[in-house]
Parts: sequence; C-alpha cells; structure tokens
Amino acid sequence: MPRIKKKTSIKKTTRGPAKRSSLSVPVYSLAGRASGTLTLPKEIFGQKVNKKLLSQALRVYITNQKSLNASTKTRGEVEGSTAKIYRQKGTGRARHGAIRAPIFVGGGIVFGPKPRKVRLELPQRMKKAALVSAFSAKMSDKQVIGLSGLEKASGKTKEMSGLMSSVVSRQSSDKKQKQTSALIITGEKQDNVVRAVRNIPGVDISPVNLINAYEVVKHSLLLVTKEAVEKLSKPAIKEQK
Repeated sequence: MPRIKKKTSIKKTTRGPAKRSSLSVPVYSLAGRASGTLTLPKEIFGQKVNKKLLSQALRVYITNQKSLNASTKTRGEVEGSTAKIYRQKGTGRARHGAIRAPIFVGGGIVFGPKPRKVRLELPQRMKKAALVSAFSAKMSDKQVIGLSGLEKASGKTKEMSGLMSSVVSRQSSDKKQKQTSALIITGEKQDNVVRAVRNIPGVDISPVNLINAYEVVKHSLLLVTKEAVEKLSKPAIKEQK
C-alpha cells in the first residue's frame, strides 16, 4: 500500500518591533561617591567587536597625525663647485664630473627623505562602526563608569584629583596600581572641568562631537556623563553589520 503523505499546516508568526536591550554601569558623583547606575544603549556599548576594522581605524588616525618634515639635499642643492674636478683621461683614477656627487663627503644625498604629506581616508560609516567597536570593547572589559554633577565642578585640580583617585581605587582590583589613564566624555565642552584635569597626568576630557576610536582605546578607563550617552544615541550610530 502506498503511504499517504499528510498535509502539514505552517503557522505564520508575526514579529513585533525588536526591543532595545540596555546595559548599566555604576555612577559616581563629583565627590567620588556611588550614586546609582547609568543605562547604556546596547547598540553602542554592547556590539560585537570588529578587531580588524578597529585596527584599521587606529592606523588611519595615527598615520594622519604624523608630520613628515625630514629633508635632505640632492647634488643640485648642496654647496660646491660645478667644475670638473680633474681631467677625464690620463690620471689613472676614476672618472668624476663634480665635487657635489653623492660619492664624495659633503655631496648630495641619493633618494633621501623630503617633506611630504601622507593622508589616509576612512568612510564615515566605517568610522562610526569602529567607534562602536571601541566602546563595546571597553564595556566588555568593564572599563566604563558613569559620572554625575560635573556641571558643578569648581575648576580646581584638587577636586578632580580626589574624584579620580576614588574612582580608580574602587574600579581597579589591583590596589598597588598608582595611576590609570582615563578619558572623561561630556555632552559639551566644560571649561571648568578642562581647567581642573589639565594638570592631572593621564587624564583627558573630550566632548562627544570630538571623540574618536583612538582616544577611546588609548585610555584604560572611560568616564561618561548622562548627557554624553544621550548625544551618542541621537546621531544614530548604526549597528555594525
């Protein structure tokens, strides 16, 4: 008897809009005390790290910061006579035309360096994806914390130094660690905070619109404000595909 195949009904399922998942980090006040948690968007701080793209972005940034100013003189630029140093034949020596030839001491340099500009370009979408990878790498290493109350900063170095020492001592598992490089990311430029941290070695501050992947990777600790997180989410930094 031939087998009769049964018809199977396939139910169609409709998917609703995907919910955005979030991450949270501890928040410290200007006095160095824990004051709750800060929610970070997973679209920026929780993506898969693209190491190749991140390495490429760092290479482009470092190369564009270089200034190649080395300069040497060719045989047409060094000082010296253009007259033939001795006759062509009859001396028993090799034939030479000028004292400025590269073979003589004080002569010109062959294929020496000259001032030049080397500029590498990276598409805007790749820059954004590299920045997302940098933030996600720091988040996976648990090197991101929140800050609150920076608008009340007095601009004194002692105040920010106390904050940094308190945050580093709580964040670092190694108590013998004396110094940790940190990057403070703010929503807008704050002159009081800039003035307070410029004398603290290893601590830098940057607004969101000037941040890049190199600065994020360079520092071992990221301190972000709530305003900075909101501005990071607004420009629609797309997920890395």
